[in-house]
Amino acid sequence: MGKHDKLLEKAINSPQNFRFAEAIKLAEGFGFQLARTSGSHHILKRPGIPELLNFQNIGGKAKAYQIKQMLELVEFYDLRLEG
Repeated sequence: MGKHDKLLEKAINSPQNFRFAEAIKLAEGFGFQLARTSGSHHILKRPGIPELLNFQNIGGKAKAYQIKQMLELVEFYDLRLEG
């Protein structure tokens, strides 16, 4: 089990305790890249997917609903972890 697999498991089981850095790392594992930042908002995009991911760094943590949105996109587009 790779480090991204462990992060995915944590995201599924405990989205409310997910660190911001972990959210970025997991999104990058699914092929998303930072497009821009706007204040505390970090916007990530992936070629071929019209939706954007938006993560906020709130005291080092990501918001649980934003983690759930990422998981919904991953499931909808049947994305696989890279590397």
